[in-house]
Amino acid sequence: MRRFSIFIGLFAVMCYTSCESKKHENKEETKYLVSSPIQMDTSITKDYVCQIHSIRHIELRALEKGYLQHIYVDEGQHVKKGQQMFHIMPNVYQADLQKAKAEAEVAEIEYKNTKLLADGNVVSANELAMAKAEYDRAKAEVSLAETHLGFTDIRAPFDGIMDLLEVREGSLLDEGELLTKLSDNSKMWVYFNVPEAEYLDYIISTKKDEKQAVELLMANNKKFNQPGVVETIEGEFNHETGNIAFRATFPNPDGILRHGETGSILMKVPLDNAMLIPQKATFEVLDKKFVFVLDENDTVQQREIVIGAELPHLFVVEKGLSLNDKVLLEGIRMVRNGEKIHYEFEKPESVLSHLELYSE
Repeated sequence: MRRFSIFIGLFAVMCYTSCESKKHENKEETKYLVSSPIQMDTSITKDYVCQIHSIRHIELRALEKGYLQHIYVDEGQHVKKGQQMFHIMPNVYQADLQKAKAEAEVAEIEYKNTKLLADGNVVSANELAMAKAEYDRAKAEVSLAETHLGFTDIRAPFDGIMDLLEVREGSLLDEGELLTKLSDNSKMWVYFNVPEAEYLDYIISTKKDEKQAVELLMANNKKFNQPGVVETIEGEFNHETGNIAFRATFPNPDGILRHGETGSILMKVPLDNAMLIPQKATFEVLDKKFVFVLDENDTVQQREIVIGAELPHLFVVEKGLSLNDKVLLEGIRMVRNGEKIHYEFEKPESVLSHLELYSE
């Protein structure tokens, strides 16, 4: 019995010593990873909602009244410059042309007879001039009639894609009536609005005569397969929105883009001497960003920061931190404000090497 009591006592001492040892080990093992912000040149990609326009997008309208006799094209069809598209019944305009030609022939005969008389001093020079003017007027009427007749034959002014047909064969057309629309999609003009502050950054940072390269994110969330460049900036700001319109041009060799599409312009903006911290070091309270910063007593203090931009896995900090601050990277949910901790410091360069950072 005595031996059993001694055994129980030794076992209790060993268990107590083991527990205390484990507690001590756990306490020693609770170290938090800490680092500092890093300053470096990088760039961010900003996106802007955009409207896509054909480089040429026009309305085709009837230039003369009349019945639409033939439609030679179909909706969505690719047409070539000079290709016949519509034909208005030309009977009236052909008759006008014949009448004008007949009157021109009469005027020509009268002019020639008057010239013979003038050469023989039978009529005055003024009468000859009047006959010549009447002949010229008649020739002008012929030219005008030929022009009106030509308007009955409507041809494509450039290579392009047809839009919807607004009329059908047999329709009685008025002068100026819309027939269809035609788009030249060989190149596309993409318009997007830029806030005033970002416009100033762009103008200051961009070299003179150097065109800014951009990308287009299409509505299906895929990038367009051709690069574009910013070519022009509108002349004035919209005072209601505070934005100014930029125009980028994209080649469209495969005809993927069409007039009226939407998307987003992706434009890289350089950031000089940006202060960066990992996104995982931050937490959010009521839509504000915070980090835990260690003070000189190794106590964590909650501090609000202002985020200027976002990169993959990184934030650009505008306010709230300095390069000498020690920022808690891991265990944010395990510590409390004002708690003293044990930590292990890792250089920011090493921290960044472990992140999936793609900087160009």
